[in-house]
Amino acid sequence: MDRTAALSSEMLIGSRWVDVSEGGTMDHINAVTGKVQKSFPIASIGEVNEAVLAAREAFKTWRRWQPDQRRDVLRRVAQLLTERADDIGIVCSLENSAPYSSFNALHTAQWYEYYAGWADKITGQSIRAYPSIGLDYTIPEPVGVVAALITWNGPLGFCGMAVAPALAAGCCVVIKSPELAPFSPVTFAQICLEAGIPPGVVNVVAGGPEVGDSLIRHPGVDKVTFTGGTETAKKLQAACSDTLTPLVMELGGKSANIVFEDADIPRSIQLAARFTGNNGQGCSLPTRLLVHESVYDEVVSGVVALAEKVVVGDPFEPGVTMGPVISEQACDRILGMIKRAVAAGATLLTGGERLGGSLADGFFIPPTILGDVDVNAEIAQEEIFGPVLCVIRFTTEEEAIEKANATRFGLAAYAQTNNFARAQRLIDALEAGNVQINSSGPGPVSVASPFGGVKQSGYGRQGSEEGIREFLSIKNVLINS
Repeated sequence: MDRTAALSSEMLIGSRWVDVSEGGTMDHINAVTGKVQKSFPIASIGEVNEAVLAAREAFKTWRRWQPDQRRDVLRRVAQLLTERADDIGIVCSLENSAPYSSFNALHTAQWYEYYAGWADKITGQSIRAYPSIGLDYTIPEPVGVVAALITWNGPLGFCGMAVAPALAAGCCVVIKSPELAPFSPVTFAQICLEAGIPPGVVNVVAGGPEVGDSLIRHPGVDKVTFTGGTETAKKLQAACSDTLTPLVMELGGKSANIVFEDADIPRSIQLAARFTGNNGQGCSLPTRLLVHESVYDEVVSGVVALAEKVVVGDPFEPGVTMGPVISEQACDRILGMIKRAVAAGATLLTGGERLGGSLADGFFIPPTILGDVDVNAEIAQEEIFGPVLCVIRFTTEEEAIEKANATRFGLAAYAQTNNFARAQRLIDALEAGNVQINSSGPGPVSVASPFGGVKQSGYGRQGSEEGIREFLSIKNVLINS
C-alpha cells in the first residue's frame, strides 16, 4: 500500500503554495526502509524574506481581529484536526516513523481548543498606586511576527504547543519545518487556511540551518520560539544577539527517574519502561533510572523484561509499539555511545545492537538498558535521543538527589515514593522545570500545565497562561488628569 500520497511537501508563503523553489530540493529518507520517500522544496533567502514580509503585512489585520473572532477560528482549527486525525496520523508516521496513531492530531487539537479559550480573556490592569496623577493602566499587545523553529520528533504537536499561543495572542508566524520531518507542518498550514485564518498569518518554509539562520536574523522577526538541541540553541542565541530578538527555548533533557524502596514497585517498573516512548526520541523521557540498592535487582529485572516485550518494527504494522530512530546518522551515533559506555564499565543488560533480518535496511535499535552506569559517564551526561536507559544505583535520599541533579540539563525529573514528606523534599531539591511524583510523564501534564526547563534545558514556558504571555508585550498608558 502506497501511503505517500498523503504527504504534501509545498511551502506556504502568504497565500502562495510553493512547490518549486530557487533553494532547490531535499530528499526525505524513510527511517523504516532507508530509502528516499519524497523530495521537498528548500526555501531560498528571498523566499524567507517573502514569508516574513507576508507575516508582517497580515499582522496589521490579524492583530485587529476581535478576540472572539480569533477564538472561533482557532476552535475551527481544532475541529478540523479532530475530524481528520486518522489521516493526519498517516502523515506523522511517514515523516518520523513513530507508531501509527491519531494521537498527534488529537493532542494538537487540544492546544487549539485551550488557547482559543484564552483569545478573548487577555486583559490588562488598572494601576491605582497614585490615583491623583491620572488614569494609569496596561494593555497587553501581541509581540508581532514569530519565527517558530520546530523539531522533527513531533512537528505537528509543536505546531500546537509553540504556535497556538502565538496565534491566540494575535501574532503571525513563520514556521521553519524540520528537514527530517517536513510534512505535517504543511498539512497543518492547509488546515489553518481552510479554517479561515487569513493568508500570511501562518507561513511555512523548509530547509536546514541556513534557512533557520536567515529567518531568525531577519529584522522583521520580533520573537523566536525554538524546540531542539542545546548546541543548536547556543548558535541561535548568538545569532539573535545582533538584533536582541527574544527567544523561547524548549531544549534537551536527561531526566532522572528515582525509585525509592518505599515505592509501589510493580507500578514503578511500568513507569520506568516509558523510556521507549516515541521510539526513545523525547526530550523529557525518563532516560536515567536511579534505583535504591535494596530494590535494584527487582526493579532492573522487571524493566528489562518489559523492554524485551516491546514490539519493534514498521509503525503501520498491527501490534508494533516502537519504530526506528530518525536517521542513519542518529543510529550510528547512538550505537557508538552504547559501545563506549560498555567499554567504560557499564553492563549491557539488553539490546545494544542494530536489528537485522527484515529490519536491516531501516534504522532500528531495540530497547537498550545499561546497568551500573557511572553518573559522570558520557552516556549518563549526554542526551542520547534513542531507546536507551541508563540505570544508576543509590543508597540514600541525599545521594539520589545529588545524582539526579548531576547534569547540565533540567527539563524534567520523576520520583517514585509513597513517603509524602520525602516527596515534598524532592520537589524542593530537584533542579528541573517539571517534577512529577509517582509518574514518569513524559511531556506536559496537560495543555493547561506550564512546560519548560532550567539550566541548559532552555527558558520560557509553553502551555497554560504562561505560554500565551510569552507572546504578549505590555504597554503602559497614562492619561494625565
